[in-house]
Amino acid sequence: MSSLALGAAAAVLGSKYLSARLGLEHDLIFAKIIGRSLVNIALAVRAGKLNFFYMLEDHARAKSTANKPFILFEDQSYTYAETYDIVLRYGTWLKNRKGVSKGDIVALDYQNSAMFVFLWFGIWSIGARPAFINYQLQGDALAHCMRESTAKLALVDPLVEGNLTSEVREKIPGVDFVTVTRDVEAEVESVEAVRYPDELRKEDNYVGTAILIYTSGTTGLPKAAIISWAKLFIGSGLAAVGTGMRKDDVFYTCMPLYHSSASCLGACGVLTRAATLAIGRKFSTKTFWKEVRATKSTIIQYVGETCRYLTVAPPEIDPVTGENLDKKHCVRVAVGNGLRPDVWDKFKERFGIETIYEIYAATEGTQGLWNVARNSFGKGAVGRFGVFSKAFIKGNSAIVELDDETQMPWRDPETGFCRRVKDGEPGEFLAKLPADDIGKKFQGYFGNKNATSSKIMRDVFKKGDAWFRSGDVLRWDNEGRVFFSDRIGDTFRWKSENVSTEEVAHALGLHPAVQEANVYGVQLPNHDGRAGCAAIAFDTPNLTPELMESLATHARATLPRYAVPLFLRVVKEVGLQTTGTMKHQKHFLRQQSVNPKNVGEDRLFWLNGSRYEPFGEREWTQLDGGRVKL
Repeated sequence: MSSLALGAAAAVLGSKYLSARLGLEHDLIFAKIIGRSLVNIALAVRAGKLNFFYMLEDHARAKSTANKPFILFEDQSYTYAETYDIVLRYGTWLKNRKGVSKGDIVALDYQNSAMFVFLWFGIWSIGARPAFINYQLQGDALAHCMRESTAKLALVDPLVEGNLTSEVREKIPGVDFVTVTRDVEAEVESVEAVRYPDELRKEDNYVGTAILIYTSGTTGLPKAAIISWAKLFIGSGLAAVGTGMRKDDVFYTCMPLYHSSASCLGACGVLTRAATLAIGRKFSTKTFWKEVRATKSTIIQYVGETCRYLTVAPPEIDPVTGENLDKKHCVRVAVGNGLRPDVWDKFKERFGIETIYEIYAATEGTQGLWNVARNSFGKGAVGRFGVFSKAFIKGNSAIVELDDETQMPWRDPETGFCRRVKDGEPGEFLAKLPADDIGKKFQGYFGNKNATSSKIMRDVFKKGDAWFRSGDVLRWDNEGRVFFSDRIGDTFRWKSENVSTEEVAHALGLHPAVQEANVYGVQLPNHDGRAGCAAIAFDTPNLTPELMESLATHARATLPRYAVPLFLRVVKEVGLQTTGTMKHQKHFLRQQSVNPKNVGEDRLFWLNGSRYEPFGEREWTQLDGGRVKL
């Protein structure tokens, strides 16, 4: 080989090494996401086309995309042109028949469907704003969300109409509830589609309200987070760029469209690329891969425990050939948030997924993190950045030390300022806000000044500065990765030590018989702090002494002594303690504690010697009477 060839080879290898060492690939992804988003926002502001309705219109009118499928749902396909026509009809109907005006808020109480998208964009087409209602809500929570939206019109899915009882309706007088029945659809189909002038949709403010999306409300009533047009551009860019989405991609989601993951990242991300959106009505391990295969989806979306439930589900076998269908699909990327480290490799290996694209963000948050991972180095990280992007992120965010007693950022008694933690140490993640105009980055909660103010901290590192509180405990490592440690309020204190529920759940999840572990701290009579408890789903109903001893041995070998759960609550199946967005619900479990009277048919165990043993009324009486010291 010539010296020139050797030199060229060495240069290539050197550049690859340098790129890997500095994380330049991740810097490039960062530059594309941020750069393209900012350019697109600027162009949209200049053209007066911040409203995403214009993207749909452009694709519907372009010869190259007009007849391309935009929505796939339950054996139905709608092209961009067909969707545009339907959207215009619904917009015309809303304006002329229902009196919806520019700037009005219209509540949308709907399951996942093509109709959800038609109504959503129909609302946008006449300059109004949708408020996405969690269709699973009932009673006071549902009435509260309707009131908070200030909507005078609510469009309701016939499948969830039953939640709007007479008692709920009485609590929100003045609202016109329209169930979109087949008769209503026929009425809309008879309407002549009108494309109203641009003035009706004109929006000069890129931080103006695009959508209201509610928080999960796990510890109180849901709050309506304001989703701005700028956030839509950034969120859709985050999804499209990070997945490498192309026009020929099919993006499958059965995550709820009322949540920002499926709507802002998923549907809007697809729209930015003129790709195809495949919608599943709701998540089910029995239908997930069937729908992915049927739609030839190339990108799938997950949230929370989705991947765990898919991984522990039995394989689907072809009834004719007997072939295992786990890897019979076209998927190249799985994108979402909440994929735990103990499930990460199992999911990738079982289903043959090439790339995991984990995103960390909050509906109302101001700073997102992401991790494009094709190998085990990125496993479990919610963020991964190169040397330049890490410097940028760290300049606009901070991880600060927490006060163990108050669970608030610690402040120096002399200066009153907070303190950043070192790489490798956990702390609360804060995002920098423009101190003189917070609304440029954080629009807060609609009509709720107190809740908005509670997320803002002042005088954090210097007088007058402003920062957004995430409520999450994260940590950087020295390789440019960011890891999620816990949610503030979920971390509990036992034996004068802080216990991360996420870390304990990860350790328990590595036991071969554990399918799911939801860890939380419980208050006990005659004891300080909170003791660890794990709601566990096993892969067998036979809770033998050997199994319980094996789990105790495993926990002691993988966790510090103070973090080993003292109690187990055995649940019958996975997924029983999750919200509609597949996130573990801990609030009610904490309230029920380990009193056998509160846990229904679940079985309780406690750590006694070398294994977990049954815990019942007799043991609770001993604990309650102060005759047991843990």
